[in-house]
Amino acid sequence: MKVMILMGSDSDMAVMGQAARALEELGVACELAVASAHRSPDWVREVLAKADGAGAEVFIAGAGGAAHLAGFVAAHTLRPVIGVPLSSGLQGGLDALLSTVQMPRGVPVACVAVDGAANAGLLAAQILAVSDPALRERLEARRRKMAEEVRRKSTAGSSPGRA
Repeated sequence: MKVMILMGSDSDMAVMGQAARALEELGVACELAVASAHRSPDWVREVLAKADGAGAEVFIAGAGGAAHLAGFVAAHTLRPVIGVPLSSGLQGGLDALLSTVQMPRGVPVACVAVDGAANAGLLAAQILAVSDPALRERLEARRRKMAEEVRRKSTAGSSPGRA
């Protein structure tokens, strides 16, 4: 396993599963776990220890409300941590976003958009691709495919000479 994906509640699976799907599409092994920084801190530490022993290189942590899971994970590992603020709380996830991005100096957490788990998976893959040329090639192919799809959609409804 290269990436460990944690979420504060099983109700977060619909969003956090997007990170797993993005990684799986790129051939990156990952695992998911439900572990709450507030309700089960000892379990979070246990999950982190097991993941570290299994070779996890990047952690993704999604939580809503107070959203302390990513910070809790970052406090217990030197591996990169990507926070995914979830929209389960106030004002569409603004509380979770602010909780995730306002980490104290010395304990960094990268942060993606509210409910941006797919991008968290892609960012984790990009981090891993720094030392994995084959993964980098898969990411480059994915980008080319996206660009081709945009170009195809752009020209599908237009004809030459039309402004």
